[in-house]
Amino acid sequence: MRPPFQPDRDQLDLVTILAALSDPTRLGIVATLADVGEVSCRVFGDGGNKTALSYHYAKLREAGVTWTRIDGTQRFISLRREDLDAKFPGLLDSIVTNARRATSAEPAS
Repeated sequence: MRPPFQPDRDQLDLVTILAALSDPTRLGIVATLADVGEVSCRVFGDGGNKTALSYHYAKLREAGVTWTRIDGTQRFISLRREDLDAKFPGLLDSIVTNARRATSAEPAS
């Protein structure tokens, strides 16, 4: 299996990152990763079907927001906090804080 594309730190682009974070599902994934660290991709099984989740994971990874580690048949994802903080100081913290606010402000069903 060929490893997935993951941009180097110097390839990170703010517009691409913000575009990847414009989707509520991807924003929720980032907020969760900020809380728990590295997790198996299976953790987000309630966030949609497997194809849709794979699409969201790829968008985040290709934008440089997350890092994917392959171990056997499993994939683990984590935030690229060090790279993002180095290139765009404070961006990730701001995104996560606002994502949490938006989630807590949603009306209960």
